[in-house]
Amino acid sequence: MAQSSSAIRNVKKDVAFKWEGRDRKGQKVTGRLVAANEQALRGELRRQGIAATRIKAQSNSGGTGGKVNPGDIAIFSRQLATMLGAGIPLVQAFEIIGAGHEKPSMRKLLLEIKSDIEGGTSLHEALAKHPLQFDDLFVNLTEAGEQAGALESLLDKIATYKEKTEAIKKKVKKALFYPAAVLAVALIVTTILLLFVIPQFESLFKGFGADLPAFTQMVINLSKFVQHNGIYIAVVVGAGVYTFLYFHKRSRKLREWLDRAMLHFPIIGPILNKAAIARFARTLSTMFSAGVPLVEALESVAGATGNIVYEDAVLKMRDEVATGQRLQRAMENTGMFPNMVVQMIAVGEESGSLDTMSSKVASFYEEDVDNAVDSMSSLLEPLIMAILGVLVGGLVIAMYLPIFKLGAVV
Repeated sequence: MAQSSSAIRNVKKDVAFKWEGRDRKGQKVTGRLVAANEQALRGELRRQGIAATRIKAQSNSGGTGGKVNPGDIAIFSRQLATMLGAGIPLVQAFEIIGAGHEKPSMRKLLLEIKSDIEGGTSLHEALAKHPLQFDDLFVNLTEAGEQAGALESLLDKIATYKEKTEAIKKKVKKALFYPAAVLAVALIVTTILLLFVIPQFESLFKGFGADLPAFTQMVINLSKFVQHNGIYIAVVVGAGVYTFLYFHKRSRKLREWLDRAMLHFPIIGPILNKAAIARFARTLSTMFSAGVPLVEALESVAGATGNIVYEDAVLKMRDEVATGQRLQRAMENTGMFPNMVVQMIAVGEESGSLDTMSSKVASFYEEDVDNAVDSMSSLLEPLIMAILGVLVGGLVIAMYLPIFKLGAVV
């Protein structure tokens, strides 16, 4: 079954269609095309010598295809860099990527950018119209590539940068998700036991006609409390989570306090520090290798660190570098960077290879984060068993203590 990747150009309204048909040889073919309407699509297929047998419109609505996420942008960056490297014109590259994308929201975004470019807008200006998907760093690097006539090379650097940063983000999310999942499972198991299992034992103990052990009575009282006040507890917890998320989005001070606290948290803290340094070094290397001035690069680097504490530190470094201070000295003044990182940056400044040394720092810390997350996962596995064992085992022991006590008396 052959696949067609062609698309309709100069359309008034981009709509993606999935079609089936037969070519001049009578073979069955299928594909996806973008056209103003079904009539225009059939006309284009006829020009290609294809008789359409089935056409189905696919919605371009972002609401049905999920939100465009950074991972989508990373994949798009690599696809665009590859196509330009293969000599495919920019507009045609957007047509092929956009028409073939599975996510309607991403397809709509790319086809809108393609339409702007067809109208004479430069690529970086078209991307800048979508700040939620393409940040200042992406736009600035694209602009530098257009001005230098090296768009293909710069897009390749952007694609590599996006892939590296998304990989490090996934590692950090994994590091944070694992302990949270352990606590959630422990809480769910404990709640189920308190609501459904403990009451069964309580009804059994009523026929004993004897005082229960203190530990057992405490667990029964806790079970009664959860049964009678479970709804209120759930409401309070839900309201607390909602309030936290509400103010977390709107209060920079709260985010700064939380980011600072997380950097000092056992096990997780060192991983977050290394991840922030890796992002800092990777972004600095990418910006500097693209010819962006250091002061301007540091402004983009600050927002890419992923932590407000490091962001403030990099902005302070930018101000010091703008007044003539060396980058090495500015990094030392923040107290946020290990001596090895400072010394490697110093070597890069002295030798005129700041981008290369920054890349080496980034690679080192990215690998360090990988190893740290893997090690943490190995260490947490027995911890998970211990936590669940203590909770579940404690409740089981509490319920069987009266039975043991009764057996001893008999």
